[in-house]
Amino acid sequence: MTAPPPSPLPVVIAPDKFKGSLSATEAAEAIAAGARDAAGRIGLALDLRLRPVADGGEGIVAAAAAAGYTLRTVTVTGPLGAPTQAQLAVGTDPVDGTPTAVVELAAGSGLALLPGGHGDPSSALRASTYGTGELLRAALDQGVRRIVLGLGGSAATDGGSGMAAALGARFLDVDGHELPPGGAALGALVRVDVGGLDARLADVEIVVASDVDNPLTGPRGAAAVFGPQKGAGTTEVGILDEGLRRLADALRRDVGADVETTPGAGAAGGAGAGALALLGARLVPGIDLVLDLVGFDGALDGARLVVTGEGSLDEQSLGGKAPVGVARRAAGRGVPVVMLAGRIDVDDAGRSVLADMGVVGLHALTDIEPDVSRAQRGARSLLRDMAGRVLRPLLADLTHVRPPTPHEEQLI
Repeated sequence: MTAPPPSPLPVVIAPDKFKGSLSATEAAEAIAAGARDAAGRIGLALDLRLRPVADGGEGIVAAAAAAGYTLRTVTVTGPLGAPTQAQLAVGTDPVDGTPTAVVELAAGSGLALLPGGHGDPSSALRASTYGTGELLRAALDQGVRRIVLGLGGSAATDGGSGMAAALGARFLDVDGHELPPGGAALGALVRVDVGGLDARLADVEIVVASDVDNPLTGPRGAAAVFGPQKGAGTTEVGILDEGLRRLADALRRDVGADVETTPGAGAAGGAGAGALALLGARLVPGIDLVLDLVGFDGALDGARLVVTGEGSLDEQSLGGKAPVGVARRAAGRGVPVVMLAGRIDVDDAGRSVLADMGVVGLHALTDIEPDVSRAQRGARSLLRDMAGRVLRPLLADLTHVRPPTPHEEQLI
């Protein structure tokens, strides 16, 4: 009697983006192709479970879409006022079944939407998060009960005032006139009026994904730390920080929300503060939220191996960025992890930390192609090739399959 064929080996593939080269979904597909190459050479069937992830900022909508959420496209106001097309994702939370929308601040108010894809002193003062508020309004129109907002990549340092204005809040000067858009305008703020805020916000849970703990103002605040990334010089940083201070004072006085020193309030040019004080949001670590959003725990059921990675795996990654979040979650289930990256800059102590998390392999594209620019241009094929090389002996060991000898390899 012929024995039944072995069941396919469950493998979870959950990388973040390789910035400048591959989206998280493209990276997952390249790794999956390499895994199939490796399995084919040893006659093994795989059950590949692709769960591309993000660390809570840019990429969270794409991660939700890859997990089965439906994309919706709407026209919103870009950071400097020009209309732009932006997407949100709508679906059902795989953990608790709640109708959920996923929104990225970068999609409506991101640096990439500025001319040339980068800011300058003028745009740093004028850029607004109004388009993000319009995305949130579009999410409310979908009738969802939860909105997940990913922060990161913002062009604006307006404390989320533009976002809240799109939802009905009013930011007024001494004469009762509404302020123009942008962080610099907050220097004239004397009152915040929330009487016109969209009433639907009271019935919707808003969860903000962020992995920074910066306060709203001061030397570690939104303007000082992130303003230069948006094109702000020393003068502009001072103007923006003063505007955020006035916003914090107004929020305390008019809304009863003291968020100036709250960790994470400075995320995305202070949009974290606006979300907390005006939208009733709660801040959570980005990668944990994303893993729940894409049903990562369910994908781990029965899994024998997890493959994750990102473009640059460095000391900052160890602070909780996507691949480390994936490894921690897998370690809790006793599933070994392989990390593949564009480049690796982790010292021996960091490698030891990863090993303690169950990381059994750490490999970089620059091991194959030392020229970084070439590695970026050829990332898709290099990642597939590296995944195939790295995974073949691991898959063989997991299934006790003898890998082919060099002579047999030539005949395959």
